[in-house]
Amino acid sequence: MPLKAKVTPPPPARGFATTTAPRATNESRQEMLDNLVEEQPGDEPDDVLFGSQLGLRTIELNRPKKLNSLNASMARKILARLKEYEKSDLANIILISGAGRAFCAGGDVAWLAQTNQKGEAGSKESTDYFGLEYKLDHLIASYKKPYIAFIDGITMGGGVGLSVHAPFRIATQNTVFAMPETTIGFFPDVGASFFLTRMDGGMGCYLALTSNQLKGVDVFYHGIATHYLDSSVLPALSTRLSELQFRDTSSLSDRNTLIASTLAEFSSGLPSPKPQISGYLRKLIDFCFDPADHPTPQSILSDLARCRDREAEGTEIRIWAEKTIATIKERSPVSVAVTLRQMQIGRRWNIAETFRNEYNIAAHFMRHPDFVTGVTARLIAKTKERPAWKPENLDLVRKEEVDSFFTPRKGEAPLQLVVDGEGAAYREYPHREFGLPTEERILAAAKKDGVVVEKEKVVERFLERSGGKEGVREKVLEVLDRM
Repeated sequence: MPLKAKVTPPPPARGFATTTAPRATNESRQEMLDNLVEEQPGDEPDDVLFGSQLGLRTIELNRPKKLNSLNASMARKILARLKEYEKSDLANIILISGAGRAFCAGGDVAWLAQTNQKGEAGSKESTDYFGLEYKLDHLIASYKKPYIAFIDGITMGGGVGLSVHAPFRIATQNTVFAMPETTIGFFPDVGASFFLTRMDGGMGCYLALTSNQLKGVDVFYHGIATHYLDSSVLPALSTRLSELQFRDTSSLSDRNTLIASTLAEFSSGLPSPKPQISGYLRKLIDFCFDPADHPTPQSILSDLARCRDREAEGTEIRIWAEKTIATIKERSPVSVAVTLRQMQIGRRWNIAETFRNEYNIAAHFMRHPDFVTGVTARLIAKTKERPAWKPENLDLVRKEEVDSFFTPRKGEAPLQLVVDGEGAAYREYPHREFGLPTEERILAAAKKDGVVVEKEKVVERFLERSGGKEGVREKVLEVLDRM
């Protein structure tokens, strides 16, 4: 039976898809910022380390024993410093990294789950944390100076929010990326509604629902990182970046272009000519996980079952399909259903709407039992049994319950972001040219007036546009081989 594209339209955007906050004055915004970054009792003094080397300002997450999991103390410090650096003529480039084997393994969800058990006051405190985190992530997404993230290690959840919206994300052989939120009864946040929905094909939805990990160079091939380098060159690269000088009149785009050429100096080849998820498997992921073609999680499971049943016992694809079906059924049913809806409508949100809307979704999850259940089972007790989700399976999740997550909570004010204006509400990343070309652009260039263009000519076109960027040839050929 051939695989055929379905044409089921996604459900209409609901609730807060166009949520806006009242426009703040400069005075009120500064007052909000001052209150936001004020040190609180219990804040650790050295959970983030800040450094200065000529024009380079460094931010190092410094909780290695906890895999640099992000908490409010860290978020306050980073937000305050970024606003300080933004005003300084001496700060040319911002570089963020993590101590130890992780960049940042996520937010401190164990603390959040414990806080939620204090009743409505606890849920409010947890919701306020997400407000702080999303304000920081949005500041990074709209930052007015070059911002580089060395994602040299585990990068999940909250760590993705600190890096993925930057113009430069450097993956290494140590990088492990994932969005594991449905595992703990939550949803992919920190701007996932924006970056996952802009990934090629069905990859974003696949990663969102399954928490599948991408490792090493695959993080680069799939667009989460803009560059791939060996970790051994990062210290020398930091020194080189500190030496860069910009003209006072240089635009942000010009400064980023100089940084891109500097990063190219440190390239030493790619360990693989294509990602592990490629070829026929990638075609199946696009077929099974295109959110526009799947109105419900059950429709995804149905297509996965079709793929499974087409293959003989023990084959790689059958094993993959069986494992993926089991994985989705293991997750929180509410989380899976809400996440699919998020993937269906998130593409319509600009970057500011993304964080405001995710704040509202997070507020609902902080009052849903699955979050405490999931974190307790998976991260605190570390039990192997499936958590006692409510409801227990996807068939019991009502459409009205999913709808409620996309409706502002009564009395909940829209999230007031710390940055305003056109540059803080874009619909496409303004710096996307520094990564690999998208599949959509490659396929558009592969045909001219209905005639297929020779592969090598397509490759040459993108190499010329990118200035010979490493990985462009490999990405273009991998896409064309699947045509």
